[in-house]
Amino acid sequence: MRRREFIGLIGGAVAWPLVARPEQAGGVRRVGVLMVESDPLGQSYLKSFVLKLQELGWTDGLNLHIEVHQTGTDAERIQKSAKELVARQPDVIATNTTPGTAAVQRETRTIPIVFVSVSDPVGEGFVASLARPGGNITGFINFEGSIAGKWLNLLKEMDPRVVRAAGLFNPDAAPGGGSFFLRPFEAAARALAITPLAIPVRSDADIEAAIAALGREPGGGLVVMADSFMGSHRAPLIEQAARHRVVAVYPFRSASAQGGLLSYGPDFPDLYLQQALYVDRLLRGTKPNELPVQVPIKFELVVNLKTAKTLGLELPATLLGRADEVIE
Repeated sequence: MRRREFIGLIGGAVAWPLVARPEQAGGVRRVGVLMVESDPLGQSYLKSFVLKLQELGWTDGLNLHIEVHQTGTDAERIQKSAKELVARQPDVIATNTTPGTAAVQRETRTIPIVFVSVSDPVGEGFVASLARPGGNITGFINFEGSIAGKWLNLLKEMDPRVVRAAGLFNPDAAPGGGSFFLRPFEAAARALAITPLAIPVRSDADIEAAIAALGREPGGGLVVMADSFMGSHRAPLIEQAARHRVVAVYPFRSASAQGGLLSYGPDFPDLYLQQALYVDRLLRGTKPNELPVQVPIKFELVVNLKTAKTLGLELPATLLGRADEVIE
C-alpha cells in the first residue's frame, strides 16, 4: 500500500523531458542525472529526487537546470550518455548503479558525483573509504555484502526443504563481477547445509535456462543477487520462477509487488531522497570528500502471500509477523 501511495503522490508532479523556464537573477546551477533504469519504477525514483530538490529550494528552469539521461543497461549507451553529460560541465552529476557511476568516473575526476544503488564503492575504486571518500565521488550504498546471507536464510525459512540454492547475477553489472555477494552467500550456505550454485546470466534466455534447470529436481531455491541487470529483468525472473515452481528471494521490493515470492532490501525511494540532500549540499559549496558514503538504515521485508499459496507454501507465522507488507 505504501508503495502505491508513494507513486500516486508523485506520479503527475513532474513532466519529462524537463523544459527550461525563465532564469532568475543570480544564474542557474546545473545538475546532470545518469539513470540506468528507464522503466516506470526508475521514473518514480527520478521524480522523487527532483521533488526533493524542489523542497530544498531548487526549481528546474528557475535556479536549476536538470539534464536527465535514462539509458537502460546497455554498456555502450551508458558510456555515451556519461560522455555527453560531462561535456556539458554541470555543477554536480547524480548517478545510480555501479555501471552508471563507473561510466561517469571514466569521464571526469573533477565534477562532483553523488551515487545511489552502488554496493561496493571502495572495491570498485569510486572512493578511498566510506568515511573519507577522498575524491570527487560520494553517495549512498544500497547493499552490503553480508545481506546475501540474510537472503539465503529467508529462503530456507520459507521452505526448509531447500537443499540447493542458485545465486543468479550478471557478472558485467554485479559488484566485484559477482564475488561481492557470492562470498557471504556461500558462507551462509555452508552453515545451512545447502549446496550453493553461482550462476552468471546475461540474457532472458540465460535466466530461463538457469531457473528451468533449478526446477527439474525438488529442493531447489533461488536467490536473485542485486545488480542493475537483475533489477531491469524482474519480469522474466518472476515469470520463470512461477513457471518452474521455484521458491525465490529478490533484493527489490518491486519484485514482490509484481508477483515475486519475497523481497528484502533497502527503502529505495528513501535513497533517492538522500541523494537529493547531498546534491543540495554540493550545490551550496560542500566538497564531495567532506561527505561520507552512507549505508542504508531502512530495510523492507515484503511477502507475496498469493504467490506462496500458488507454490503450496505455508509460510511461518513468525516470518509473516516480521514482514513490513504482506501482499494478498
